[in-house]
Amino acid sequence: MLPHRGGWAWTCGHSPMAAGAIMHYIRGMGFVDELWDAAVMGGFRKWMAAFLALAGLAGGPALAAPVKTEHTLSQLVAEGPAVPGQPLWVAMDQTLQDGWHTYWINPGDSGLPTEVTWTLPAGWSAGPLTFPAPHRFTTGPLVNYGYEKATRILARLDVPADAKPGETVTLTAAANWLICADVCVPEDATLTLDVPVAASGTADPAVASLFAEARAALPVPSPYAASVSSTKTAVTLRLAAPGLTEAQVKDAYFFAENPDLVEAGAPQPLSVTKDGLTLTLKPTGRAKPGPVNGILEVTELVNGQPTTQALAIALPAEGAAATPAGGTAAPATSADGAALPLWQAVLFACLGGMVLNLMPCVFPVLSMKAMALVRHQGAHARLHGLVYTAGVLACFAAIAIVLMALRAGGQEIGWGFQLQSPLVVAVLAYVMLLLGLSMSGVFTVGDQFMGAGQGLTQGDGYAASFFTGVLASVVATPCTAPFMGAAVGYALVQPWYVALAVFLALGFGMALPFLALACSPWLLRHLPKPGAWMERLKQVLAFPLYGSAAWLVWVFAVQVGAPGMTGILVGLVLVGFAAWLYGVTHYSEGWARRGGAVAALLALGLAVAAVVPQAGGGVASAASAGGPSGKAVAMTDGFEAFSPATLDKLRADGRPVLVDFTAAWCITCLVNERVALSSDTVHAAFKAHNVALLKGDWTNRDAEITRVLQAHGRSGVPLYLFYRPGQAEADVWPQILTEAQVLEAVGSLPKQSASAQ
Repeated sequence: MLPHRGGWAWTCGHSPMAAGAIMHYIRGMGFVDELWDAAVMGGFRKWMAAFLALAGLAGGPALAAPVKTEHTLSQLVAEGPAVPGQPLWVAMDQTLQDGWHTYWINPGDSGLPTEVTWTLPAGWSAGPLTFPAPHRFTTGPLVNYGYEKATRILARLDVPADAKPGETVTLTAAANWLICADVCVPEDATLTLDVPVAASGTADPAVASLFAEARAALPVPSPYAASVSSTKTAVTLRLAAPGLTEAQVKDAYFFAENPDLVEAGAPQPLSVTKDGLTLTLKPTGRAKPGPVNGILEVTELVNGQPTTQALAIALPAEGAAATPAGGTAAPATSADGAALPLWQAVLFACLGGMVLNLMPCVFPVLSMKAMALVRHQGAHARLHGLVYTAGVLACFAAIAIVLMALRAGGQEIGWGFQLQSPLVVAVLAYVMLLLGLSMSGVFTVGDQFMGAGQGLTQGDGYAASFFTGVLASVVATPCTAPFMGAAVGYALVQPWYVALAVFLALGFGMALPFLALACSPWLLRHLPKPGAWMERLKQVLAFPLYGSAAWLVWVFAVQVGAPGMTGILVGLVLVGFAAWLYGVTHYSEGWARRGGAVAALLALGLAVAAVVPQAGGGVASAASAGGPSGKAVAMTDGFEAFSPATLDKLRADGRPVLVDFTAAWCITCLVNERVALSSDTVHAAFKAHNVALLKGDWTNRDAEITRVLQAHGRSGVPLYLFYRPGQAEADVWPQILTEAQVLEAVGSLPKQSASAQ
C-alpha cells in the first residue's frame, strides 16, 4: 500500500516552514481529510480559503493554487529553484476522493493512463513521466492497475544553460486522467507553477523529504537477472534469485508496461526453485517483438512479516536478458539461441566454426596452408598449428570485444556488422584479389604474408602462421554456418566473459581441423608428398578467391549504388598494379627494391582512397544508396520489402507469411535463395497456399531488423520466419535450407488456409 500523500509546493530555503510541508504534516493528523470532505460536500471556495490560510502560516512566497476537479485535487510542485544547465524535478501531486482510483501506464483490463503535455519556456525540455509502483484493483473478472487516495508522478525538466538567474519562469502542464469508482469520469486540468531561476540552490528540507518519499514509491532496479520466453500459450518470466526460497516468497505479480503483452486478469502461477522464481503469464496474442518492461512485485517474509518490494524489469527484447543492478545478466530464454545453456552454446559455436572452413573464401587459404605442412614433421608442425590457432583466437576475441563495446554503447549490431560498411567490403575485395594474385604467381608473399610453400620455416614462418589465422578469420565473417546463429545470438546477450568464451569456442572450432592435422603425425604421413602439383593446386585455388573478390565488388555496388562502382574499379586496377610492381622489384637490389615497395604501398593507399568518397568510414545506414527505400537486395520472385506494418496487415488478413531476413554480403543467404527458395516448384507451392513473401534487407544497417533478429535469439542473417494463420509465434526455419524442407513446411499448412492469390 502506498502511503497517503498530498500536495506540497516549492519554497525558498530561507522559509521557516514550507507551505507544502505544513500541508503534509497536518494531513498526517487527518485535518486535510476533513478539508477534502468539506470541499466535496460544501464547495471548493471554503476549501480554498482554508488552504490559503494554511499557506499564509508558512511565511513563504506566493503559491500556485491547486486545481480541483470533481474527484481530484491536483498540484504541481518543484523540488527546488531552477539552476541553469541542471535538471529540475517536478511532481504532479494528486489527492483522490475516497473510493476512487486513477491508472498506471498500463491501466490493465480497462481504463486510461494519466497523460501530461508540457508548455515550457524556450530551451526547456521534459522527459517521460515517472510513475510510482501501481496497485491492483479487481472488479469481477477484470484487473486494473493504478492508484487510490493519492499519487505523485515525477517528471524531469532540463533547464537550459543560458537560463538567467533572477528571473521567474512559468511551467504549464495540461493533464488528463480517468478516475473511476462505480462509474468512470474523465478529468483534466491545466496546472501552472512559477519557478525562480537561481545560480544555485537546494530544496527546503521538508520539500526534499517529500520528494524522497515520492522516489521511495518508485520501483527499484532488480538485483537479480531476469529473462523472458514465450510461446503462443504462455509468456514465462524468470528471475535468477538463488537466495530466495519457497518459504520466503509468498506472492509475485508482474505488471507489464505494454498492455498488449499479457492478460492482466489472468492468474500468474508462481514457481520457486533453488535457481529463482518463475511466473507463467497468459499472452494476449497482440504483442509485437520489442522490449519487455514492467514491474515485478515480490512479497516475501522478512523477520516473519510480509514485505512487498517492486522491482523494475527491463529487457531489450523478448528473449534477451535483463542486466541486474549488480551487472550480471541471466541467460536469454527465447527461441533458438536465447534458450541455450552455456555448454550447448559453446558446443554449437565450436561446430559452427569447423563448418566455416568449407566456405569459399576460407578454403583456398587453409588448403595451401595444410599442404605446406607436408614439409614439416613433429614438434615443428605442431608449433605452426598452435600459432595458427592463436591467430584465429586473437581475431575472434577482437571481433567479440568490438561487438560488445558497440552494443554496450547502444549500437544495434550483430554478426557480420562490419560488412555493413562499404569501406570494409572494398578492403576485403582488395585482400581477396591480392591473395588470388599471389597464388597465381604475380608476386610471392611467402613468409611475410601467407607462409605458403618454402616460406613456412622457423622465425617469420611462425608469424606467417599467426597472420594466416587472422586472415582466415576475417574472410570468414561474411558466412554464417549451421549452429553458429544460435551460439552467437546467445553470446550477444550474455555478460562479457560468457560472450568471449562463446566467440573463442567459435574460433577454436574454426582452427581445430588445421590444429588436428598439425598435431597428428599419422595424418601428416597420409598427406601427398611435396611436388610440382602443389604449385598447380595453388594456381587453381586462386580462382575461388577471384570469385570472392568479384562477389564483394557486387556487394559494394549494391550498398553504394552504380555511381560508386567507379571508385572500386579504379581501386582494383591500383591493387593489381601494386601486386605486379612488388613482384617485379622484390628480388631487385638497393633502391629498386625499396622504391618498388614504397610505390606498391602508395598504390594500395590510393586504392583505399578511391573508395572512401563513396563508401565513407562508418557502417552504412539503411537509407544509404539502394534506392528510395534504402533497400539493397532486389525484391524479386514475388517478395515484398519487410516492414512490421506490412507483416501485421498480412497476418490480419489470415495469410501465411514467410519473412526472409537476408543481406547481399551473406553467402549463406545467397546459397539458400538459389537452392531452396527460387525454384518453380517452391514458388508454385507458395502460390497454391497463398503464402505472402516478405524480405528484410540487412545489407546496410537497419535497427528495426536488428531488433527482430535479437527477439528471435539471432545476431545475424539468415533468419527465416514462417507465420501460420492463427499461430501467435513464427516457426523459425534452419539457417541452411533445402527445397524439401521448404516444401514440407508449406505443404503442412491446413487446407482451409490455402486459396488462390
